Amino acid sequence: MNDTNTGANPAPPRRYDLHAHSQRSDGTLTPAALVTRAHAAGIEVLALTDHDVTDGIDEASATAGQLGMTLIAGVEISVTWQGQTVHIVGLNIDPAQHALQQGLARLREFRQWRAVEIGRRLQKKRIEGAYEGARRLAQGTIVSRTHFARFLIDQGYVRGMPQAFKQFLSSGKPGHVPGQWAALDEAVGWICSAGGQAVVAHPARYKLSAGKLQRLFGEFRECGGEAIEVISGSHTPEANRHFARIATEQDFLASAGSDYHGPEKTWMELGRLPALPDGCVPVWRDWY
Repeated sequence: MNDTNTGANPAPPRRYDLHAHSQRSDGTLTPAALVTRAHAAGIEVLALTDHDVTDGIDEASATAGQLGMTLIAGVEISVTWQGQTVHIVGLNIDPAQHALQQGLARLREFRQWRAVEIGRRLQKKRIEGAYEGARRLAQGTIVSRTHFARFLIDQGYVRGMPQAFKQFLSSGKPGHVPGQWAALDEAVGWICSAGGQAVVAHPARYKLSAGKLQRLFGEFRECGGEAIEVISGSHTPEANRHFARIATEQDFLASAGSDYHGPEKTWMELGRLPALPDGCVPVWRDWY
C-alpha cells in the first residue's frame, strides 16, 4: 500500500499494512518472523493487530527497530453488534493503558470458556481431544476457531479451512458456540482511552444489508470511530472501490490492511495491497 506525498521536496512513498496477525492470536508466525517477512516484502509501516491481545507488540517493535521499519501498536477487538460479530481495529494504541487491558482480559476469559465448550461439543460428535489439540497448536494465550480448524485438518476430519468451518465451526454446526463480545461503544472507548484510532475492519465480510451497514457506521462514528478499512486482503477490487466511495462521502479516514495470518492461511500475501483510491484521506495522515 503506497503513500505519495506532495511538496517541493516530496518524500519517497511509504508502504503500509495496518492489519496483520501473529502467533499471539491466530496467526502462524511469531511477531518477529511476521515483521521480518513484512520487511522482505517491502513494507515500511506495519501494524500488529492480534485478536483481543497485545502481547506480541514488544517483540514486533524490537524487530522492526532493528530492520528500520515502523511498527504500529494495534489490536483487533471482537464486538457483538445487533447479534452480529464485527471487528474493530485499534491503531497507535498505548498497550499499557489500563481500561484497554481490562477489557481485553474480559474477552480472553470468554475465549477460553468458548474453546473448552467447542471441544466439549465436538467430543459429542466423537471427535476426541479437540480442545487439547487446538491448545497445542495455539502458541499464545488465544485459542481460536482457526486452531480447531487446523486440528480437524491435521486429524483428517476435513480437507481444508473452508470445509472445517462449513462442516463443524460455523453457525448451526456441531462446534459452533455463539460469541458474546464487547459492545461497540466499549471497544471504541477502550481504543480511544488508549490514545488510538478506531477502524471498522474488513466491512465487506459482514453479512449486513446496506441499511444495517450504514447504521453500524453511524453508531461507530457516534462512539468516536474515525476510519474504515477501505482496502482489505479479503475484499474484492469492487468492494475496495465501494468502501472508498463510502469513506469519501461520509468523511471517514481510510485504512488498508492485508489481514495477514501467515503463509498457510492468507487472504493476500504481504506487500501486495493496492493503493488507496483517489479521494481517500489515509488514516496515517497526521501520524508524522
